[in-house]
Amino acid sequence: EENKRHMGDTKHFCPVSLKENFVLYPGLYEHAAKYKEKIYYFSTSEYRDKFLKNPEEYVAHDEPIQAPPLRVCLLGTHGAGKTTCARQIADELGIFHIQFEEYLQELILPKTKEKIGPHFDEEPEEDDNKTPILSQELEDSSQTTTKTETEKSKQEVELTDEEEAIKANLMDNEALPPEVLDNIVLDWWRKEPFRSTGFILDGFPRTLDEAQYLSERGLCPDVVVYIQVEESDVLDRLFPLRLKKWKERQYKKMENKKKLKDLKAKIRV
Repeated sequence: EENKRHMGDTKHFCPVSLKENFVLYPGLYEHAAKYKEKIYYFSTSEYRDKFLKNPEEYVAHDEPIQAPPLRVCLLGTHGAGKTTCARQIADELGIFHIQFEEYLQELILPKTKEKIGPHFDEEPEEDDNKTPILSQELEDSSQTTTKTETEKSKQEVELTDEEEAIKANLMDNEALPPEVLDNIVLDWWRKEPFRSTGFILDGFPRTLDEAQYLSERGLCPDVVVYIQVEESDVLDRLFPLRLKKWKERQYKKMENKKKLKDLKAKIRV
């Protein structure tokens, strides 16, 4: 209690990080400094030196220093129920809900035209209306498929370097470079409307590298929640839906094959 009485306006948080980045970044004992009989702690020695050059810019005057809004990171395995929980928390607290992988999908969706990744990598459904009705169409079907694949390949080539990195992350879990994360993550901490409202970030950070990225950029969440569930619960939740979709695709594929077989028989007659 005696030590707290001598702490500065931001207590054990760095006043420079709060002023410049609007982030509650815990200060370190080795980077402490005293000003007007109050002790302030800083996240780096550079921030301590910056404070000492102009301390009045970082201390409270007529009113207490405003604290930033709540920033939460919600983690857990796929199927743990993160998004459902995040939506409820966001509605309850009046903060933004950001689903990280969904946000990545939206960044490249205008070019990919469809969501990509292991959870969306399913066999394309065949269109009944596109069943060939002429012998010539039957002969050209393979050529049409090749042409479609070529056009799709050309479209994928048009992705920028950043979009390619995002695609590789979604498809093969390749790490996102820091410069790509800078264009995505920094705005949630530093720009409006997220800066003054707060958010719950669903599914980020996902790896040690992403957690270190947040630390290196001084982006400190106030709370990190990890939802731990049993593997059997995840299987019970996800497997029936996946199995149902697979059965529907197989049934539709068999129906289309039967129609095509009947059509070929009519053409031969």
